[in-house]
Amino acid sequence: MKLKTLKNTFHKELNDLYILEEINSFFYILINHFYNVKRVTLVLEPDYAVSNPEFIIKALKLLKQQKPIQYIIGETEFYGLPFKVNKNVLIPRPETEELVEYIIKAINHNKPIKILDIGTGSGCVAIALAKNLPQAKVYALDVSDKALEVAINNAKVNDVIIDFFEADILNIKRLKDLKFDIIVSNPPYVREQEKRLMQPNVLDNEPHLALFVKDEKPLVFYNAITQFAVSNLINKGLLYFEINEFLGDEMVELLKASNFKNIKLKQDFFKKDRILKAELVNF
Repeated sequence: MKLKTLKNTFHKELNDLYILEEINSFFYILINHFYNVKRVTLVLEPDYAVSNPEFIIKALKLLKQQKPIQYIIGETEFYGLPFKVNKNVLIPRPETEELVEYIIKAINHNKPIKILDIGTGSGCVAIALAKNLPQAKVYALDVSDKALEVAINNAKVNDVIIDFFEADILNIKRLKDLKFDIIVSNPPYVREQEKRLMQPNVLDNEPHLALFVKDEKPLVFYNAITQFAVSNLINKGLLYFEINEFLGDEMVELLKASNFKNIKLKQDFFKKDRILKAELVNF
């Protein structure tokens, strides 16, 4: 079947669900994934055909069900690195890349340090930091054994060594008696009331365990991580969070009340309060 015929089918079937640019992007991602065919090939060879169109036709059916393309092909890119993803982990977001960039730019690259990533999911934050900070020893934990399977595989794919732990941050006080220079977390922070603001492709596919918190306890994970950090960061150690855009002020107050200083609230590229950095100062 000619790829240009398949492309026309994509537009016909998906036109009511996605904008033109998205449909084109989906199609080119899929032909590259399934057939190793680049976009330029269709420009140079308009009648290029494939003998096994069933793969891309199946993917089209899943796109019509608004399944994220990252789950369809089982992979994505984060901070320039390849990552495997499935229904057990969140799809890494560009905002989280900003968090990683913020950390990398802020620290001394010649000083050996220990970093802990809490709620690692696919391992994207821990792995990106380990890849770009070879002097750092990186640790990561998650409550989900299924997520950790994905993260461990991604560490192998990206050729980094990370110590992974299965643990619930709501019920852990110490981690192997370690002290960390940096603790970072992108925990669940979407309130139940905010579900109505979310797209079906996220709401119906990505793991709710990694997304949602109860309306009455929106800072439950942040509070637990902050208290863990108080006991497990070195003096003048740094705590980094990705946060709910609507709870920036509350987060600043939480950190102030827990002996953190030099608190900085940073907006993402959408001008939304998204990243917090704070320093633990023990007098």
